[in-house]
Amino acid sequence: MSGCGSSHIALDGVYGFDARGVAKRFRHAAIFGALESLSEGETMRFVNDHDPLPLLAQIEQRYKGQVKANYIQRDHEAIVIDFSIHPLKEEVAAAGEGCGSGGCGCSGQ
Repeated sequence: MSGCGSSHIALDGVYGFDARGVAKRFRHAAIFGALESLSEGETMRFVNDHDPLPLLAQIEQRYKGQVKANYIQRDHEAIVIDFSIHPLKEEVAAAGEGCGSGGCGCSGQ
């Protein structure tokens, strides 16, 4: 990740994102911004107090398979999900799907 969060750089390419500390009305926007800051090979380790099934559906719809979710912990204590970036293949990106400017290849819409 870039920007002012440099004190939170993870040497292993895994960046923490604890959604429990983000106001509910800003959570999804903050999560999308964090995902769009990732590059291929980086992971966002997401922590929440509930299973974010609607968010996962929105991520799939918005990024069309470019963001993969892997549950690390899924119990009453916390939900921990690793999100990783898997950009579109060259031929699909060249066809006009995704902006290709970031690691996620999203259209930014």
